[in-house]
Amino acid sequence: MNINFCKALFVAAFIGMSSSGYGQTAGHINPFLSEYATPYGVPPFDKITIQDYKEAFLKGMQEQKEEIEAIVNQRSTPDFENTIAAMDRSGRLLSKVEYVFYSQNSCNTNAEMQALNQEISPLLSTHSDDISLNPKLFARVKRVYENKEKFNLDKEQNKLLENTYKSFVRNGANLSEADQKKLRDLNSKISMLQITFGQNMLKETNAFKLVIDDKKDLSGLPENLIASAAETAKEMGMDGKWVFTLHNPSVMPFLQYADNRALRERIFNAYINRGNNNNSEDNKAVVRDLITARLEKAKLMGYEDYASFALENRMAKNEKNVYDLLDQLWTPALDQAKAELADIKAEIKKDGKKFNPEGWDWRYYFEKAKKEKFNIDENEIRPYLELNNVLKGAFYVANRLYGITFRKMDYMPLPHPEAQVFECTDKNGKSLGLIYFDFFPRASKRGGAWCGAYRDQGYDEQGNKILPIVTIVCNFTKPVGNQPALLSADEASTLFHEFGHGLHGLFKDVRYEGTSDVPRDFVELPSQIDEHWAFEPEVLKVYAKHYKTGETIPAELIEKLDKSGKYGQGFITVEYLAASLLDMDFHTMKSIPANLNVMDYEQKVLGKRKILKQIPSRYRTTYFNHTMGGGYTAGYYSYIWAEVLDCDAFGAYTESGDIFNQDLAAKFRKYILEPGGIDDAMDMYKNFRGKAPEIKWLLKNRGLEPKTDLKKKKE
Repeated sequence: MNINFCKALFVAAFIGMSSSGYGQTAGHINPFLSEYATPYGVPPFDKITIQDYKEAFLKGMQEQKEEIEAIVNQRSTPDFENTIAAMDRSGRLLSKVEYVFYSQNSCNTNAEMQALNQEISPLLSTHSDDISLNPKLFARVKRVYENKEKFNLDKEQNKLLENTYKSFVRNGANLSEADQKKLRDLNSKISMLQITFGQNMLKETNAFKLVIDDKKDLSGLPENLIASAAETAKEMGMDGKWVFTLHNPSVMPFLQYADNRALRERIFNAYINRGNNNNSEDNKAVVRDLITARLEKAKLMGYEDYASFALENRMAKNEKNVYDLLDQLWTPALDQAKAELADIKAEIKKDGKKFNPEGWDWRYYFEKAKKEKFNIDENEIRPYLELNNVLKGAFYVANRLYGITFRKMDYMPLPHPEAQVFECTDKNGKSLGLIYFDFFPRASKRGGAWCGAYRDQGYDEQGNKILPIVTIVCNFTKPVGNQPALLSADEASTLFHEFGHGLHGLFKDVRYEGTSDVPRDFVELPSQIDEHWAFEPEVLKVYAKHYKTGETIPAELIEKLDKSGKYGQGFITVEYLAASLLDMDFHTMKSIPANLNVMDYEQKVLGKRKILKQIPSRYRTTYFNHTMGGGYTAGYYSYIWAEVLDCDAFGAYTESGDIFNQDLAAKFRKYILEPGGIDDAMDMYKNFRGKAPEIKWLLKNRGLEPKTDLKKKKE
């Protein structure tokens, strides 16, 4: 059991519930209650029922409760093995069902799973609190912590002990009984609000459909997008029409290419107003209640705001360091965006129009400006970015750097029929684990892209290594008819990004679950550095093959990609920074009015920074699942924080003159990918790089080299 509760969603309970009606029925055996009879011990996805989840949660909770009671009630003097390690080993059945349920609920959900999630959430919170607020358990932990010099612990054991003790303190072990009761109520409330937020967002995303029945309204759209929209319409029983949705592979290219301005406005407004429609799925009150509960929790724990509480265990340490970085980048990014806006206005004028550009015009006219400046069209690139070839490109880079190979596994249980699975083998021939890929959008899958696990790396009680089962989930452009999935440059970059997370999961080698996790603002380093190889000419020549002819991407197209790569970084950086600042602003509030309108607040704080009206925050408040759904709360800045690291790290390869430098790759694996959270994050980075990171590589990578005083502080 990870007593740090880093996997907050995974700590749960059914204490006191009856299991009647949820036992094993005739002819059906609950897969969670025994070893999986499957290759490599993967979950038998097709055999798991909703009742199996519930029964396994119940039994898992009961088992862990008994394990904790055994630790507490033993007569032996507290030591590392009988208290700290024993706690870390507890809850194996619970973890087993949690990994599968929460992974599936994010990418293959249904009404039953969502209802179960709602049902168990307060119980999960209760169980978590029952452990972290157990005074006898804490007394044993504290005694081991205060006498740690006596136990001759190694580095990882010391880290587990430190994490365990601090986790108890951060979870309220030192509070009075009355305050612990308040904390329990707040934890339960926060958990339920986060679930409600996410479910509302999914419903809102799936609810909107732009139905087109007049072919002339398709003007400007690429053929593959038109074909995909026709297929979507057919699936919905609207054969002969075209349907566009709010899933990114549909809405973003529509905004980029559709000549019909009124339709661009319609789908744009639907996209940016998800959760803000004053209906049953409206998230404004949910967000207000959520940030209020989080602030109450922070103050109960002795912090002036929630960000201070959340940042304590991260690389950034405090909100000043976060704001310093974000503010340092805001001015050059905004200046660049203003230059891009001038180009957009010029294209509108060239088009014979006289209106001022709005948000629904940006991508459309920016595409025209980019084509004018660099003679490049994204649709020129897509035929060379066939999904399977891009995946082979990611495998190629991993092989060149680390010597690992990937083998597709047929006839394996799959979490969804569209998924595929590969075994990863180390250069010594030993298996490192399995990695699933699930690439395409569907109504049962939340938006975005992420990397998770059906089983984490670890060791059993006999010292045998438990191989990880990693899963990568995306929402890429789907294949249409006889045409395979052709990715945009951004989608290809996303694949490399998530694959970098996957490598982190496969390479990790720790003995304890409680030392597995790295800080939130470090976790994006392994993913973001992998993006740097995606469009290196040497790599493109290997995987970028035309899906029809097999022709390697022409050198002149690679040159165009390189020259145009930094164009548009003003927009990209501003929309990202806006979301990061919004997240921080909400969670640095010292008081929250009972009648707070969160959208008015969003407008106020971003307006104060003079954001361009044409650039909405990448995630507006009512669909900002990273922070309001949990996971990246007071932490969306982590991507740019880690980008300082990944750009500096790739700078080491650049300086060496070899992007596949074996010595650097070996050091990156040893010091970044393998240790989990055993070492301090900055120490891990310095062990690899030999020095602290410099921001100059990020500024260069984004084309934001200073033209103004970058030392300007937050107003």
